[in-house]
Amino acid sequence: MKKLIRAEAIVPFLISLLLITALPVNISWWMWFPIFLLPDLSMLGYLINNKAGAISYNIFHHQLLAVVIAGLGYIFHQPYIELAGLVLLGHSSLDRLLGYGLKLENGFNYTHLGHIGKSENNQN
Repeated sequence: MKKLIRAEAIVPFLISLLLITALPVNISWWMWFPIFLLPDLSMLGYLINNKAGAISYNIFHHQLLAVVIAGLGYIFHQPYIELAGLVLLGHSSLDRLLGYGLKLENGFNYTHLGHIGKSENNQN
């Protein structure tokens, strides 16, 4: 089931890319990669503790929040707000596709899709 959840994340990822290309924003091509990685700044919450890290990470990787932000940008004709929502959606979808789910408070490697990285039993 976890593989199916990961695989279906390709759909919102592709939709977000398609919608981003239709936006009337003027951004240089070289800026797209850093913009796409911006949601990962939310990992800085882990510098405080696991709970703060999980909360900050999950806010910026929550797909419903991304859709709401993109929708508000669309409704109010604000293409950069719409872009922000679509970047959040695309980024979080790609993360899910790669197996990085929403974080649990146990630590960064504990997600709603299961444990990522080395298993606890195999760590030295």
